[in-house]
Amino acid sequence: MAEPITNERTEKPSALADFDDFAALLGDRHPAVFLDYDGTLTPIVERPDLAVLDESVRAAIRRLAALCPVAVVSGRDLDDVARHVGLDELVYAGSHGFDIRGPSLRTQIGLEYLNELGGAESELKARLSGLSGVLVERKRFAIAVHTRQAAPADKPTVAEAVRNVAADHGQLRVTGGKEIHELRPNLPWDKGRAVLALLDALGLAGPDTAPLYIGDDETDEDAFRALAAREGAGRGIGIRVMDPPSATAAGWSLKDPAETAAFLERLADWLADS
Repeated sequence: MAEPITNERTEKPSALADFDDFAALLGDRHPAVFLDYDGTLTPIVERPDLAVLDESVRAAIRRLAALCPVAVVSGRDLDDVARHVGLDELVYAGSHGFDIRGPSLRTQIGLEYLNELGGAESELKARLSGLSGVLVERKRFAIAVHTRQAAPADKPTVAEAVRNVAADHGQLRVTGGKEIHELRPNLPWDKGRAVLALLDALGLAGPDTAPLYIGDDETDEDAFRALAAREGAGRGIGIRVMDPPSATAAGWSLKDPAETAAFLERLADWLADS
């Protein structure tokens, strides 16, 4: 389970409105940008398949990727998020970093847990089959139970069912986010560890690189904490997409996916002019 967020100061400077201050923080370091997908590049929608990336946002990411390293780190399956973004030149980390692919790069964590996930999936579907609006989504390295369309009175029942199935499958653990419960392999692996591993694998762990992570949800806090814990010149920068503000380990903020797109364009302008 993720560590609690301990930074109670919820008002964070805007990486867009205060971009000059943000750029000053980068200094002479070259950014490496890590992006969440849902709620960061696209608005949160009722069903995952409806979260379609706007072509203008795709163009902004493509332009930025020509100027600095860019990776997408998502809770979605790797193939799913890669298909939605549609840019072959990027690095993709699906299933919260359990499944990573990029040019000359391929890593999978937790293959030995796939059978356990299969059994848990069958149990969850059986327990939740009578609840309208509950979606059980099997990913390769996780099972997501979506409750956005469920009746409010049914949501505690869903949470209890997920906990009970997890208790029956000791190799799995429960994580969560916005209107979602997930079962994942019970391994010390998350978006934060995946980002650190990518920095090493891509040769970006040195002091000349400024890692930036942009995300909107509880699972992204693992990445914010991991980058903030890097010492000295290697310290990374977290940007939380949130409105209203909430407690976060990120040092900066953006209000919504529209501001994320505008920030990516502004960052690309700054890099092109540097």
